[in-house]
Amino acid sequence: MEHANKDRSLVSKVMDGLVSGIVEEKYGAILPPQDVLSKEFDVSRTVMREALSMLLARDMLDVRPKIGTRIRPMNDWRMIDEDVVNWRFRAKPDPMFLRDVIEFRILIEPRASAQAAARGSAADVAAIREAFEAFRVIRPSEPGYQDADELFHTRIVIASGNQFFKQMAAIIRGALSTVNPIMHDREGLWESAVASHQRVVEAIERRDPKEAEIASLAMIDYSAEELGGRFSAEPPARV
Repeated sequence: MEHANKDRSLVSKVMDGLVSGIVEEKYGAILPPQDVLSKEFDVSRTVMREALSMLLARDMLDVRPKIGTRIRPMNDWRMIDEDVVNWRFRAKPDPMFLRDVIEFRILIEPRASAQAAARGSAADVAAIREAFEAFRVIRPSEPGYQDADELFHTRIVIASGNQFFKQMAAIIRGALSTVNPIMHDREGLWESAVASHQRVVEAIERRDPKEAEIASLAMIDYSAEELGGRFSAEPPARV
């Protein structure tokens, strides 16, 4: 059992290292042969083969005869997988990716907020308020800001009661981890963020699904406009 756990740990470490190399464009379009990678990571070929098979299963790689192991475009990766989500968000964001991130949030978060208002339990609503109170006292430059913001949004998704929305929480957290650092330096942003978050919380507490949805959409629209201006790209179209 101990040996099996050690192998699983090694596989995870190798996967993480391979992904770091991929997103940093260390390998180009084709991965080196397995024996070369095994030497690079100082692991057995068995461990390397298992790590590569895990990435293959996530649609990140493609094995072709006489070509080798090709790295697939990031937009082919299986984004529902939480590991893949976390890895994808490591890469430097580009305007197209940021557009897709915002469009995803527009699809999920406003509806999740409405459902949280309509059917979230008292404990769910209290947890959202608790997360907001923690968020509102932390400045973007201070430790814990990102975690507090992610917790707030995650608790809303959980309160929606929708099992598919819950599965999407990792993408929302990844989206926030990408967007927040880009926007932190804007004067007055923190005050606007607190106000927009508060509007969502209060609508949920009043059990007003329509207002909760509108407030959530307004919060995301503000981010879309900011990002559109900074990256010289059109803000995402309202879905």
